[in-house]
Amino acid sequence: MIEETSFSALDRQFGEFVERLHGAKCPELRQAAMLVSRRRAEGNICIPMVELPASCTVGSGAEFTPLVLQNGRLYLRRYWEYEQQLARAILARAGGKSPKRKLKDQQELAATNAVTRNFSVITGGPGTGKTHTVRAILQLLRAQPDGAELQIALAAPTGKAAARLSDALRESGLEATTIHRLLGTIPDSPYFRHNAERPLTADVVIVDEASMVDLALMAKLVEAVPLTSRLVLLGDRNQLASVEAGNVLADICEAAEAKDSPLHGSVVELQRNYRFAETGGIYTVSSAINAGDAEAAFRALQPADGEVHWNKLPAPETLSTALRERIIAGYGGYLRTSDPAAALAELQQFRILGAVRHGPFGVERLNSLAEEVLAEAGLLAPRSGWYSGRPVIITRNDHHLQLFNGDSGIILPDPEAGGELRAFFVSAEGKLRRFLPSRLPQHETAFALTVHKSQGSEFDRLLLVLPEKGSPVLTRELLYTGITRARSGVELWCNEEIFRAAVARRTVRTSGLREALARD
Repeated sequence: MIEETSFSALDRQFGEFVERLHGAKCPELRQAAMLVSRRRAEGNICIPMVELPASCTVGSGAEFTPLVLQNGRLYLRRYWEYEQQLARAILARAGGKSPKRKLKDQQELAATNAVTRNFSVITGGPGTGKTHTVRAILQLLRAQPDGAELQIALAAPTGKAAARLSDALRESGLEATTIHRLLGTIPDSPYFRHNAERPLTADVVIVDEASMVDLALMAKLVEAVPLTSRLVLLGDRNQLASVEAGNVLADICEAAEAKDSPLHGSVVELQRNYRFAETGGIYTVSSAINAGDAEAAFRALQPADGEVHWNKLPAPETLSTALRERIIAGYGGYLRTSDPAAALAELQQFRILGAVRHGPFGVERLNSLAEEVLAEAGLLAPRSGWYSGRPVIITRNDHHLQLFNGDSGIILPDPEAGGELRAFFVSAEGKLRRFLPSRLPQHETAFALTVHKSQGSEFDRLLLVLPEKGSPVLTRELLYTGITRARSGVELWCNEEIFRAAVARRTVRTSGLREALARD
């Protein structure tokens, strides 16, 4: 039995609720309920469980019970329903014939798939041509007899990712939006205006950064796309899984690998890299990390003048001194820029990424040190609350303001408001938006971001700082995601043994989605 002090208050309340509903003391049942609740908060859809005491609180799915036990897995009912709902929706649109003629490359195959199938996935790392393939898809669609009338929707999980997609496809005349906005948010509700009963009117829906989409959101999205419409998911299956529960893109890709899978042929993995030279550090290190080859990855970190280079982690008490030069060089440019749009663009040139939030090398301390260094250099005057030059990241969705978790902005004087402070953001459509700082939803200072929060963004250069101690969050997916957020250069600060252990550790999330997608 696990000590109850290791569970959150929410876990314990749920366990007590299930036990009360059961009608008698049942420690095994209460603990199972607490455990499935805790594991869901950790990103898992279910937990392995062969059997439980007979109870009115546990069912096979046919009955309405708070817990579902099926195929050796115990679920919270809502997440079992999401998993079943998503699997049914994908399988209902799966299928399609492979091209009869031989195609010249994977990009052409991926584009052809997207046009000839109602469900397709294009996966690949940064620089493998996913956006170029979308351009090819749009050209093929518009070349069809009804191409001019097709309603095409582009979406991404965050405003930042949507803005990047819009910018990359500017010549197409289409603008991307967030998934939440596409589906139509209902304030203070987990539901959307568009669903199976009221589907989207789009003939084609293309979703970028699909690795960031959790099970609940993906289930709602796929159900809202009409069966007669084409749904295309783009993303990197090797990136970190979504912040919320599930690892949907990876599960779909793995399910499609089996030759007898209903999804076989629906997934195309782009492997040729057009952005990073194969001899360059970012490509070499990220490829070795993906392969789990810690020796090759660490060896590629050694050149001091390389795209990716390593420095031993400084002592906590010397961290501020070690960071000073990099912080001033990295953030001085945007802090000397008065134009909000230019400052937002300049901020993308450099960022500090951390693996953890707390501790001597967590993003909370890194943000504090950045403020101190920049204040000492006379580049900003930090104070409690809002101040000019403060970079912020939204951490809770606000459907009224259309600001979503992961959107990033800057607090700056607004020339159109007599120099009063405003929070500036770039919309998914690439337009400058301004808000009173007091109206912002929950947010944080963003000189330093966790690797999870950096997903959907790209920076010219970055500094990736790992903690001094091992942690379950330090995985090869985290390293890979962090390093590939950079376009031209990465500096990695860590201890060698921590790096090697992280390369050896995989992110494993418990789910039944792969099995559910195998059914025909």
